[in-house]
This record gives sequence, C-alpha cells and structure tokens, in this order.
Amino acid sequence: MAEVSYSFGTHNNKNVIWIRYNYDRDLNKEMAAISARWSASQKAWYVPDNAHFRQLFKLPSLPPVGKAVFQKLSSENAKALEALRQTLVLKAYSPSTQKTYMTEFAQLLYILKDVPVQSLDAVRFRSYFLYCIEKLKISENQLHSRINAIKFYWEQVLNRPKITAEIPRPKKPSNLPKVLSKEDIRKMLNALENPKHRLMLALCYGMGLRVSEVVNMKITDIDSNRMQVLVEAAKGKKDRYVNLPESILKDLREYYKSFKPQKYLFEGQHGGQYAKRSVQAVFKHAMQKARINKAVGIHALRHSYATHLHEYGTDITLIQKLLGHNDVKTTQRYTHVSNRALSHIKSPLDRH
Repeated sequence: MAEVSYSFGTHNNKNVIWIRYNYDRDLNKEMAAISARWSASQKAWYVPDNAHFRQLFKLPSLPPVGKAVFQKLSSENAKALEALRQTLVLKAYSPSTQKTYMTEFAQLLYILKDVPVQSLDAVRFRSYFLYCIEKLKISENQLHSRINAIKFYWEQVLNRPKITAEIPRPKKPSNLPKVLSKEDIRKMLNALENPKHRLMLALCYGMGLRVSEVVNMKITDIDSNRMQVLVEAAKGKKDRYVNLPESILKDLREYYKSFKPQKYLFEGQHGGQYAKRSVQAVFKHAMQKARINKAVGIHALRHSYATHLHEYGTDITLIQKLLGHNDVKTTQRYTHVSNRALSHIKSPLDRH
C-alpha cells in the first residue's frame, strides 16, 4: 500500500486537508468514493477540513465550535457558550448534538454583542424568534434546533425552565417518508459489481439500518446461529437486536473471506470504520447506475424496509421494536405510505 501523507492548507479561500501519495489505483478509487478532488497545480487530492475527514484520517480533531467563534463574543457570552459546552459533555450528548447546540446558541450570542445572554426575558425571546422567522427566514426544523439549544442552556445550565416554557414552537411540517419500490431496490443492488458495496446497501434495506449503524457494526455483533445482529448504542444510545436476513448469509460469509475485516464489518482503505459519506456516495452511484431518477437519500432504504414490512402484514409494534423507535407514533408514519389497505380500494373511475 502506498504511503499517505496529510497536511492542512487552503484552496480557493477554503480550509482543506491535502492528501499525497505515490500513484496507487486502489487509493485513487478510495479518494473518488469519499468525494475527494484532485488539484492539478498541487498534484494532490484534497477534501474539506472538517470533523468528518479528520476522524476518517485519524488526524487531530476540531473543537465543536472553533476558537474564532469565541473571539467574536463578549467575555460574558463566551463564558455562557463554554458553560453550555461543558454541560453537554457532562451529560454525554453526542458530538453531532454538541456541535448543533453550540452553533445554534452562538447565533443568538452574535446578535446580542455586549448584552449578557442571562439578562434576556420571555419578551426578548419572542422578538428574537420572530426575527429568525421573518428576517432570516430559517426553516421550521432549524428553528426547532435553535429553540432546543436555548432551552437547554436555560434549563440545564441556568436551571431556569419557566422562561422557555413561554416560547411558542412552530408547527413541524408533516412530511411522509420517501420509499423505493421492491423492484427499484432489486435493480439498484444488481447494478453494483463491488460485493462490499452491494452488501452495505443490502444490510441497510434488509435490516432497516441507519447509515451510522451500518458503519458502526462490528464483526462480533453478528450472531449467525441465532440469525440476529446487535445494533449497539444506536440513536438515543439504545441497543436493539434485528433479524439477519437468511438470503444474505452466503454473501456475508464470502465477503468476510475476501476482505478479512479486523474489527468493523466494513472498514476503509486505512482501516477503522468505513466513512458514512462513502456509504452515501455508494448509494448515489448505485441509483445512477440503475437509472432510478428519484430524489431520495440512503435513509430511503430504512423507510422502504419499514413500509414493505407493513405491506407484508407485520404488526406495527414489532416494526417499532425493529427500528428502535421510542414512540409508536413515529412508526405509524409508514402506514400512510404503505399500500396494504389502499391497494384494495378502487377509484370510482375504475368502476365505470
């Protein structure tokens, strides 16, 4: 394997990670799979300098919010942001949630300038959120994230829950899950020649896994005797078991013999976990190769799993357990896209 070196720099006024090595065809494929770009002037590959690629290449990690953010705040509000960070860490929130909360909270602190954030009252909160809606025109989902971050600071850091109780929340849009047909999934899997890539997507659909759960899966999580797989520390830090499809067992054993993963079922070129973005890129490539022109992401495979189970007559509470949902209402969304009942209904037009 070619020796790879990494360095930090800028390209087109953006921070990047430079990746250099002597020509290696397999590594070139790996660079393409993670959406790296080639610079002819530097004669090197490069990717954005962010937490994802630093983790992928085992480089020093970035703080959830950079030093530049703290430098733009008043000393009082910088202390508030740091107090939020420490509380998130102590409560063991995930790195992605820490980053989201700190980023959204910092947006309020920017606007306040020298006004201490602790001095705000319910009236000022309402004015700020109206500004976010009317002037910044942020989406309902982002506004919910911003409210959650501020609510967390007031309730968990300042221990003052009464103020945030008065904040009205926008109604969330009721979007139905996007689902692929069984035929589309068959075409997509058949379009992939790489057995590793095909197995990744087959497991996403065949067990209803999130992409993070696929890359986190260890070899020891698979119990072929009981035909079950342990999904460990999934969303919400919950463990659950899912059924291993019998039709995939042969491919799984052949893959293991050929690729010889050490710890994780799917490992990158440099060892360690396969990158989530790489799996997403595999899905996008498979969709293009199968000529399926639908605006869906890889999460549609999990949606399709749940919908097809419902169409086959599986009880909704069992689907809830397999997906790891806390509330059955979340799972019941799939009843609205399943055609189990609707397929038996004829349009009045067809009765003439």
